[in-house]
Amino acid sequence: MSSSHSPDVTTATRPPCGSGVPGVADGHTVEGMDITVVVGNPKPRSRTWDAAHRLAEGLGASARASIDVVDLGPGLLGWGDAAVREAVERVAASDVVIVASPTYKATYTGLLKLFLDQFAGSTGLEGVVAVPLQLGGGPAHQLSPEVHLKPVLVELGAIVPAPALYLVDSVPAPDPVELAWLERWAPVVRAVATATAATTAGAPA
Repeated sequence: MSSSHSPDVTTATRPPCGSGVPGVADGHTVEGMDITVVVGNPKPRSRTWDAAHRLAEGLGASARASIDVVDLGPGLLGWGDAAVREAVERVAASDVVIVASPTYKATYTGLLKLFLDQFAGSTGLEGVVAVPLQLGGGPAHQLSPEVHLKPVLVELGAIVPAPALYLVDSVPAPDPVELAWLERWAPVVRAVATATAATTAGAPA
């Protein structure tokens, strides 16, 4: 992994880089919903990255920040790295975070685990609506994000109002499974995010 690699974001679903932090690319929001995409694939700008940004668009907003965890490099192996800290703070400040990973050994990647370990238990994602997403080579592990990734996000304090989404990475977009998930659950995610943001804004300092 290299911490000096700067994101190469060139398509409409890949926000332009502007943060100056390795692995974090700033973009814009639509309809006021602040979405961050976190991708834990060891391969930079992967199909997981594409799927996560496509899901953000399906929820009604371009990702405001995109974190390709591999770009954070060896800073993930310890504590106090400035780039990792800023990435963690960016996620914690989001209305919605899409947490995406390829499926390795029937679960999410160790790379993603290293990043999630940087968050404080039970409070690190407090007030953040999270959407777990995993891609895999076939349907055998379709329960993996629901069984493995979703509980970790809940343990960190995230609100996870919808079932985790699993996509077979060889299915061309638009994936019918993804479209069905969006039709059923996108309104729920948006409503919960809006309500949570309003509650947070109205809370006493």
